[in-house]
Amino acid sequence: MKIGIMYPQIQFSLTFAFLLMFAGCATVGPDYVAPNIQVADAWHNQGATTIESGELQDITRWWTRLDDPDLTNLIGRAVKGNLDMKTARARLREARARRAIAKSDRFPTLDANASASKSRSSEDSGSGQDREFYATGFDAAWELDLFGGVRRSAEAVEADLEATREDLNDVLVSLTAELALNYIEMRTYQERLGVSEANLQIQQETYELARSRYQAGLDDELAVAQARSNLESTRAQIPPLRVRIEEGMNRLAVLLGEQPGALHAELKDAMPIPVTPLEVAVGVPANLLRRRPDVRSSERELAAQTARIGVAAADLYPKITLNGSIGLEALSLDDLFTAGNRTWSYGPRITWPIFNAGTIRANIEVQTALQEQALISYESTVLGALEEVENALMAYAKEQLRRQALIHAVDAARQAFALAQYKYQAGLTDFSTVLDSQRSLLSYQDQLAQSKGSVTSNLVRLYKALGGGWTPMMSDKPNESAS
Repeated sequence: MKIGIMYPQIQFSLTFAFLLMFAGCATVGPDYVAPNIQVADAWHNQGATTIESGELQDITRWWTRLDDPDLTNLIGRAVKGNLDMKTARARLREARARRAIAKSDRFPTLDANASASKSRSSEDSGSGQDREFYATGFDAAWELDLFGGVRRSAEAVEADLEATREDLNDVLVSLTAELALNYIEMRTYQERLGVSEANLQIQQETYELARSRYQAGLDDELAVAQARSNLESTRAQIPPLRVRIEEGMNRLAVLLGEQPGALHAELKDAMPIPVTPLEVAVGVPANLLRRRPDVRSSERELAAQTARIGVAAADLYPKITLNGSIGLEALSLDDLFTAGNRTWSYGPRITWPIFNAGTIRANIEVQTALQEQALISYESTVLGALEEVENALMAYAKEQLRRQALIHAVDAARQAFALAQYKYQAGLTDFSTVLDSQRSLLSYQDQLAQSKGSVTSNLVRLYKALGGGWTPMMSDKPNESAS
């Protein structure tokens, strides 16, 4: 009897050891190889002396280079409170949990069970007596990953996690850039408002002068009407600027995860538009593929989809599951734990699809086509990133030239206005010359304020295009912070 029991145990042990020898040796499906995309050695648009193509500077906290404490403070608060950031962090926690689920498939499962029942049969079909039945035990199962389907699934989920982590970094890059752009726009509107209010004061004085001269009989009524028209035209520009400032402050508050109106007290005083640094090093195009989170995320999605081909291919081969159970069964609760009521069973279970009308092979084709789409998406993301940097380089360089020209234009317009006023008061020119010079000065000052904001905004867009605003150290922590 002892020999009869030991023989199947030895046989099963040998079979189990034999299967383990092959478990993990075969992994079907293609092994992932990162795509090698060739990019140029230097940027096409390096149109300003302030842009260098050398080693990429540290742009993880690029906003500190603008030397604006308010901006730095707002970005630090936004990283903690922004709702998109909170959503991205929640998605990262979800991806981590999914990875844990996928990894658990590589290990055996063990379940405990217990049951109790009481029944009675009829007198015609049975004894008509009450019957009790009690059972308890443990069930174990383990699928041997002979052909790597489970491992490929784990690879896919791991790559998905890495892609989600890069998505969080991408949200961080976008958030810091969007907040900075809105902040710069709000400060630009404040400067434009200051320009309009200063010109309004000057035009009020000009109007008073024209009216005094008319009352003294030194000028006609036309000059008064023209001066008032110029004055009211400038006055009409002020309310829309105040509306834009209000909208900008509300937008900044929402980006911080706060209610509109929360930032008015601290931002109501006009401050200068942040000034760009003297030099900006942008590195070489190859840096972009390693730096930008959206490119890195797209590459990880390609890796995940490549692994899913192996998951689909593993369905072509047999699946072997080792099952075993041990327990106790008895007709009365008092006898449940006696030695003679022990039960056990063990053995492998093999399933192998024989006919499924080509479903498995069709699924492999589906996953392969999805991999091709993921590769195309990756290449498209790379091209889009390169395009974004090239456009940002050109915009930043050319707007600097425009700003410099407007600085000269403002100086010339201010001088022209002073000369026109002097000649008008001396009776050497008519009043229309004064009005034209006034309008030109206001126009050039307003354009200069907008250009100053555009230069700084274009630099922010350049930093965003380069993938600035995140660090690898913060990418896998529950409470990422850029402050």
